[in-house]
Amino acid sequence: QVQLVESGGGLVQAGGSLRLSCAASGLIFNNYFMGWFRQAPGLEREFVAAVTWSGANTYYQDSVKGRFTISRDNAKNTVYLQMNSLKPEDTAVYYCAAVRPRAYSGTFYYYDYKDYEYWGQGTQVTVSS
Repeated sequence: QVQLVESGGGLVQAGGSLRLSCAASGLIFNNYFMGWFRQAPGLEREFVAAVTWSGANTYYQDSVKGRFTISRDNAKNTVYLQMNSLKPEDTAVYYCAAVRPRAYSGTFYYYDYKDYEYWGQGTQVTVSS
């Protein structure tokens, strides 16, 4: 079965950095568009970043642009989210997600969590002031 396992979350002070990892198994990794989403208490799950099959193209939520970097290592079946200059408002549970947009029956929106097929369990990121 498909499994996405996140790691790297934790507690950091504002201005600090974290690197999240998402290890995928049970799929042909380079066939999947990968994304990171986050959800704070009481709020809807929101898009953070996404990366295309080879890693050539990336997409970001405006609030994290210039601070976060998404990347993937297809040889390791792993996607990363490097988070720098963290702010308290970045506090949330971060989720890794995967989808095959080429096989998607409808119109694919990389920023829409409902368009993704598989999800990790989430990892907590807490940024203190």
